[in-house]
Amino acid sequence: MAGDGALEWHKVANKAEILNDEPLGVEVEEQFIGLYLVDGEIYAMDNVCSHEFAILTDGFMEDECIECPIHQALFDVRTGKARSAPAEVDLKTYPVRVEGEDVFVGLPAK
Repeated sequence: MAGDGALEWHKVANKAEILNDEPLGVEVEEQFIGLYLVDGEIYAMDNVCSHEFAILTDGFMEDECIECPIHQALFDVRTGKARSAPAEVDLKTYPVRVEGEDVFVGLPAK
């Protein structure tokens, strides 16, 4: 789905697949993205820890943070901000759009 200026929108999930405390990992355009439900809002963020290769959606979710399953670094899924060591580099977040039951993530147009 193209449009919205410099973004291309990709259908990545059904709303029912993204549960509180149970993030969903997806791959879009060779990009690993985690989808998170926080206070009724869906957020999208890179799904690989910036400290060491680990799939974040395999980690523990608490409130608005995901904990890396390897070294327990915390990331705020709303902003991508690294909130604890050993991670020091923030992660990229992506815009999310919900149309009916379909969840779309916006990636930069190629």
